[in-house]
Amino acid sequence: DFESEVPEMTRLARRAVELGKDDAFVLGACGWARAYVAYDIDNGAALVDRALTLNPNLADAWLWGGWTKIWLGEPEEAIARLKLAMRLSPLEPRMPGMQFAIAHAYFFTGCHEEAASWAAKSLQARSDLQGALRIDAASNAFAGRLAQARKSMARLGELYPTLRLSNVRDVLGPYRRAEDVAKYIEGLRMAGLPK
Repeated sequence: DFESEVPEMTRLARRAVELGKDDAFVLGACGWARAYVAYDIDNGAALVDRALTLNPNLADAWLWGGWTKIWLGEPEEAIARLKLAMRLSPLEPRMPGMQFAIAHAYFFTGCHEEAASWAAKSLQARSDLQGALRIDAASNAFAGRLAQARKSMARLGELYPTLRLSNVRDVLGPYRRAEDVAKYIEGLRMAGLPK
């Protein structure tokens, strides 16, 4: 029940921040949760930035900070943060997630080939990541590689058969800029996501 769980998550995140106000991991995790789950991007990003001030070597916080910058419409800053997270934790088990986060950031800079390359790296390790498949399809579509875009869309349809243009906003995340959402949806439409 999303409507009742979001206020509870927000309450718990606030409480965790009260108890762990000097704990970079707690601040970063709560910031990401507030941004992604509650769509409270500004306060979430501020918590992540506090985490980075407390511990500039925390790869998780750089990853969360990368996502908040993507959602805020600052993809260049997101790329810098995400690449730093990868350098700080080169053996990170969640590397495919970091790679598809970078793909998202490149997509919004207009570097569609670079975005598709990062998405492909992610999918080599985890071929079932919905976010990586979506951004791969959209990036390849904008890069003019429709065959590859449709291949990713076919895989997406196998794994997530109910995903449609009509409901894709439910899984895209809390993008602040309407033009980012519109571009993403247009790439998915071009790649063949059903209505």
